[in-house]
Amino acid sequence: MYKLIALDIDGTLLNSKKEVTKEVFDAIQMAKKKGVKVVLSTGRPLPGVQSLLKELKLNDEENYVVTFNGGLVQEISSQEVISNIEMSCEDFDIIYNELSKKHNIKIHINTPDSVVVPYKDAPKYSIHEANLNNIRVICMDESEINENLTFCKVMLIDEPEIIDNIITKIPKDFHDKYTIVRSAPFFLEFLNKKVNKGSGLQALCNKLNIDPCEVIAVGDEENDRHMIEFAGLGVAMGNARDSIKEIANYITDSNDNHGVAKVISEFIL
Repeated sequence: MYKLIALDIDGTLLNSKKEVTKEVFDAIQMAKKKGVKVVLSTGRPLPGVQSLLKELKLNDEENYVVTFNGGLVQEISSQEVISNIEMSCEDFDIIYNELSKKHNIKIHINTPDSVVVPYKDAPKYSIHEANLNNIRVICMDESEINENLTFCKVMLIDEPEIIDNIITKIPKDFHDKYTIVRSAPFFLEFLNKKVNKGSGLQALCNKLNIDPCEVIAVGDEENDRHMIEFAGLGVAMGNARDSIKEIANYITDSNDNHGVAKVISEFIL
């Protein structure tokens, strides 16, 4: 019997209109009634999921969320921290100087409640990220960026073809030093090497005494890979990248065809 289902948000839980369909909502409520933990696992910060947690009735006691692609795991109502692994100012300096500046690619920093950019004017994808997550954009001179900031993650943010190109040019030692995941065509995220959605989910399972074989994880993008590999049942959406479908145990329908509801119906209800 499965005791926990972890759901990515964009491209998985939400349809292409950024909505939770009635079928998905109803399925989640039925899973909850059976005692199954429904956990949102996302690259977003907590402010970016609060309204969704409320909509899904997942914001009361003993509900949990995985944010920043596994960097922060917490109980929702009390905000008790289960796991919190950050980056450093030195990490930002390395990524900024050796990738962003060298290859002329835009960059920003995610703090718990803001997007920080080392520019006078915020890039459009930084504004997109802030609007999506109900957080502010802070423009700073690069000389003002120091260890007083909380570095949850660092992101290269640019046109999809530019991100395609830089992925092929990242030196091997960067892969050794960081977890690097693509969460959207225009987002390439750099996290502490210990951080990914799988490690975040593992920390939560340890807290709840749940075995990986009792976990379902559902996603569509490369940043979902680790949790899909961790779970006893790793599920790729019908609209997922081919690389994610290849590692999944099961492929459900698309996010516009209530794929999450069909997983819950098939394996939980």
